[in-house]
Amino acid sequence: MAEIKIRQTGKSLYCEEGTNLLRNLLDAGIFVDNPCNGKGICGKCKVKILSGEVSSMSETEEKLLKPEEIKEGIRLSCMTEVLGDIEVETLQKERKHEVLTKGYMPDFQKDEYNNGYGIVIDIGTTTVVTALIELATGKELANASMINAQKHYGLDVLTRITYEYEHPDSGVRQLQEAIVNSINSMIEEACQEASVDKKEIREIDVAANCTMMHMLLGVDARSIGKSPYRPEFTEAQELLAKEIGIEAAEDTRLYCLPQVSAYIGADIVAGTYVCELQKETGNVLFIDIGTNGEIVLASRGRLLCCSCAAGPALEGMNISSGIRAAEGAIEDVKITEQGIKLQTIGNQKPAGICGSGILAVVKELLRTGIVKKTGVFVKKEKLKEDDYRYPYIRLNGTKREFILHEDPELLVTQGDVRQVQLAKGAILSGFIALLNKAGIRMEDLDKVMIAGQFGAHLPAESLVGTGILPKELEHKLVYVGNSSKTGAYMTLMSRKVKKEVEELAEKMEYMELAETENYERIFSESMIFPSFSS
Repeated sequence: MAEIKIRQTGKSLYCEEGTNLLRNLLDAGIFVDNPCNGKGICGKCKVKILSGEVSSMSETEEKLLKPEEIKEGIRLSCMTEVLGDIEVETLQKERKHEVLTKGYMPDFQKDEYNNGYGIVIDIGTTTVVTALIELATGKELANASMINAQKHYGLDVLTRITYEYEHPDSGVRQLQEAIVNSINSMIEEACQEASVDKKEIREIDVAANCTMMHMLLGVDARSIGKSPYRPEFTEAQELLAKEIGIEAAEDTRLYCLPQVSAYIGADIVAGTYVCELQKETGNVLFIDIGTNGEIVLASRGRLLCCSCAAGPALEGMNISSGIRAAEGAIEDVKITEQGIKLQTIGNQKPAGICGSGILAVVKELLRTGIVKKTGVFVKKEKLKEDDYRYPYIRLNGTKREFILHEDPELLVTQGDVRQVQLAKGAILSGFIALLNKAGIRMEDLDKVMIAGQFGAHLPAESLVGTGILPKELEHKLVYVGNSSKTGAYMTLMSRKVKKEVEELAEKMEYMELAETENYERIFSESMIFPSFSS
């Protein structure tokens, strides 16, 4: 056995020699940022090896680390094996995150209750929101939120599904335990805040994407990650909460909202119901933008939906200086002749770029001509030395990059722009494919409803400036907040709503983008950024 001593706390953990450093740290509950789930791609799980014996550095690791970091003894924990007793210093701290808990609420008839309490839960890939509801009044007494604890197994659904593949004997159980333990702690926190005994909880209603719902219920999600991408279930689920380890009363019921397909989950069904798309007589587009962009088009009584793989760039991941939307994350950028103006969450010192920040900076790079509509950086030699843009562009080998901030050094690379470009292409092509299927034009849309944690932080100028949405839709945007949680609240408070939500899920028509006629051409055309007039 080998000892791993953590410099900051002085505490030690023990592991078998030859085992992976990242996995040992995560299993011990020590925070290490690892967006790619230890695949050696993101380069963010850095630790400093202060002493002791570890495996030698691979060529991949050398490429991902800067020369000065290598000299300081910094390693990527996912690519490091513990060969003897070591002392390490972790280099990141878990930052306080902003989590969206509110959303648009339509009028609806509530059931009559005399007593008792309910819990509503929105499980997202990144964040989880829980609220305690007094059933007799429908009042929200308290809420709690946190980053989804399954992040230790990957930051997106596919890396978590991959974890189930890699750990067939324990993966499903570990992922379920992670989310159930989080839910139990949030229920405890909410009940303590409102001085409520959790044994008085009568029902818990959950909205989540399809993968998260499978993992909550302890159902193998591997079928979602491979063709033909069929989930084990899509219908609403009802069971006793204690059956999956949720701590409430003995007879507390758990209700999980229905889904449409592997990539249109209960969160989108909830949002569709809350926004009353089923009642729309015009043409309305609903989108929840995140790692996946789920889109629903209401047109002429039909509800067409699709999901596009926007990728983790819009969550701040897969970006060289990217972080989640936490304190210190850059969320807005302005490039001027007087300098670069940054706005960070919590007005803290810049620590990285979150999703809304990377869209804002790419929009500015396009507006100022630093990046062309093809996504390529302008050549530095094409600019005059007295051009205010000149000092912000530098060459890294043959690749150009933009210096956003110097201390700490935060860069926007050509690869970062490409990641945003891919996300933009995926989302816009999804819009266009749905509109083509319905036989309507972009200008025929009456409004665009934007839902979700990430969408709430996206100003119209970033969406239009990067071309995710065309210019003609700029004044048709409606922000609806956390419609997933609102949908769970409505099913909790009304048996009629439960029935209507289940009927709605069956009416929603799912369209597979890859099978759409001319989709590759639509996608490639959607990747082109908009032009800015000089």
